[in-house]
Amino acid sequence: MKTCPADPIPRCLTATGRGLLRLVLRLGAAALAGVSLPLLAFDLGALAPLLAERKSAETRFTEERIVTGFDSPLRSSGTLSFTAPDRFARHTLEPRAESMVVDGNTVSIRRGGRTRQMTLDAVPELAAMIEAVRGTLTGNAGTLQKHFKVRVEGSAAQWTMSLVPRDDRVASQVRELQIVGQRGELRTLELSLSGGDRSLMTLEASPAAASARR
Repeated sequence: MKTCPADPIPRCLTATGRGLLRLVLRLGAAALAGVSLPLLAFDLGALAPLLAERKSAETRFTEERIVTGFDSPLRSSGTLSFTAPDRFARHTLEPRAESMVVDGNTVSIRRGGRTRQMTLDAVPELAAMIEAVRGTLTGNAGTLQKHFKVRVEGSAAQWTMSLVPRDDRVASQVRELQIVGQRGELRTLELSLSGGDRSLMTLEASPAAASARR
């Protein structure tokens, strides 16, 4: 049986075999020297499964809106809830009661004792923003990438996702939606409008997430 000479890179190996062996030796040397090797990037593909783990949730929110012409932020608070795959509801309690419930392609808005219904198809700008929230809550990467240019930074422990509208009509009104979260939970949603107005929504941590951080 033919044996290879005692050489760090035996010449009797094929070119492919020698290349693989060199790679293994370099990795081993780096580890012994205490050199940190690059980690795999945390991207939408890694984030989506974390978001998809939760099939339903309800939490309280507070929101501050910076609106041109007003000297101080406009504040509101209430509850958000969702049930996968496509039901989402926002109930504002302060400063006045109003609600928006999205079920599939239907939107119901109740304000001042009156209710109005419409389809998302009829309002593309509203549809894109609702899909941004629903797509994030359910970890639907396809939906997010259909409507937005998506950038994810950070790690599972603390991540930021930036969504920039692809549709020109939406982009004429919405500059960017930036979402910050921890694993499968959303912490803040910051909406920047093209005219300079913006809003920041902060979500309460669920009891399980709050306990995990203690």
